[in-house]
Amino acid sequence: MYSRTQNENGTYNTRCLYCFLTVASAVETKEDLEQHESQHVCPERALSELLAAKTAIEAQAKRN
Repeated sequence: MYSRTQNENGTYNTRCLYCFLTVASAVETKEDLEQHESQHVCPERALSELLAAKTAIEAQAKRN
């Protein structure tokens, strides 16, 4: 999930809404913006997904 803003000169910035890292700034096209976003590896999101998976596994184990 990203927050995109457009600068006065028409370029774009994008920020990760999980870790609040600026993924790209002063990018000229939305296609380039999508490329930068697809290459971003967010440690906070990865940790969140791992914790959710762990919780699901523990809940399943308690049911069995």
